[in-house]
Amino acid sequence: MNPVKRTRQAYDFASSFVAGFHPTSLRPMLRANYARELASWTFMPIMLTGINAGAMGVILKKTFTDLPGTTDSGLALAVGTVGAATAIGNLTSTIWAAVSTGRNKVNLIVLLMVACSLCVGSMAIVPASNTGAWMMASLVLIGWIFWSGVITTRASVWRANYPGSDRTSIAGRLASVQAVISALSVFVVAKLLDGFSDEGTWGTRLLDKAEIEFIQAETIEQQGFRVIFPILAIFGLLGASIYAKVRLRGQSRLARVERSTKGDSRSVLEPIRAFGVLHRDRNYRKYIICQFIFGAGNLLMMPVLALILISRFDASYLESLLVTAIIPPILMPLAIPMWARLLSGMHVISYRAIHSWIFVVAGLCFLTGSVLTQYWIIVVGSAVLGIGWAGGVLAWNLGHQHFAKPEQDTEYMSVHVVLTGVRGAFAPYLGVGLYEMLKPSGQESWVFGVAALLSTVGALGFLLLLRSQKELIRNWKESHSEVNASE
Repeated sequence: MNPVKRTRQAYDFASSFVAGFHPTSLRPMLRANYARELASWTFMPIMLTGINAGAMGVILKKTFTDLPGTTDSGLALAVGTVGAATAIGNLTSTIWAAVSTGRNKVNLIVLLMVACSLCVGSMAIVPASNTGAWMMASLVLIGWIFWSGVITTRASVWRANYPGSDRTSIAGRLASVQAVISALSVFVVAKLLDGFSDEGTWGTRLLDKAEIEFIQAETIEQQGFRVIFPILAIFGLLGASIYAKVRLRGQSRLARVERSTKGDSRSVLEPIRAFGVLHRDRNYRKYIICQFIFGAGNLLMMPVLALILISRFDASYLESLLVTAIIPPILMPLAIPMWARLLSGMHVISYRAIHSWIFVVAGLCFLTGSVLTQYWIIVVGSAVLGIGWAGGVLAWNLGHQHFAKPEQDTEYMSVHVVLTGVRGAFAPYLGVGLYEMLKPSGQESWVFGVAALLSTVGALGFLLLLRSQKELIRNWKESHSEVNASE
């Protein structure tokens, strides 16, 4: 093919791809709010680097290693807390749903964005000690609690502002923008931190000249986060100021309806009440059990990966963050269409019986790379993990609908969300505990073997369900075909 023609085709493809994100690609009534949200979500992922579990586990470990009063086991536990922060934050989603009821949702979102940004900015002033490490881990956790409120309340804004036919597309665009900018932000932060990490580099000289009172001269090469995190917070505040211009359609009417139907504490307790569905629906109960085991294996890997990259590979910030927080989110938007086509034509049990093996492969890659001290195998595992996460996002959001009737959707999803939070809260600590137990004998890499084993048990459970639930799957296919035919 002619090089000029090939270049032209590449340019046309890139132009059409970028044009798909432009507000003019939507109907006129949707453009203004979408443009404001797009601008806001261009800035917010930069701030969210400060609570990104994959990034912050590495940053915390590398920053506080060998500082006064710190120990390897104490830092490992702090890294586990960072790994659990997302899940613990998500457990508060029902509380935020209750808080947002009857209130101005855009104002609440802006307030929560500002609070999260302040948590990130406050990390710059934590002391260079064991206490500082735990303060940083706590700020990540508190930041995620605030951010859970943003995610929970944002769903109501989207439901009011965008019709169902456009909502999925808009959510996909914003998620893609967030994933790409998040990865780019982590890359830039990693390069900056590496610039501060060695004595005599430009970053160290900058801090040395600044003569910040609470930074000790002997640890100055580990203190680059004090410059970077306030900048991340500023981007968050900019994103919040833009989001404040979003207008929620029918805000007053929606607030009146919510206040008139608001119970004393029902919305907070609803997920607990919803657990009755596991007693009533045996098929969903079996699916959730397999999901719980399989998901625990996946979730315990990330904090251990951050620890092993530093302890066994002596990886730089960029080498570490490339694996934990750059490659997976970059690959997710590319892999989602493939998984979406697969899920659209099969029951979620059939889908999980295929998809879950991706995480087994990722765990085995991490195990092999760590045992052999081969960084490139770890990178391959990270790429496999990103592809797996892409499929997991779809099944996580839509899988419960393959069991629930439309009027039961919230009930089934509530159970799913709470159990995801529970396993996400304990799995990172399980991984760190196993790491500390095996480390004295030099066998800490085998934590990935445990992760792969748990994922394998869950995957085999899905295969058994596939064989035992043939009637359920056949009935779903028939009803799914009827719905498609009517559309």
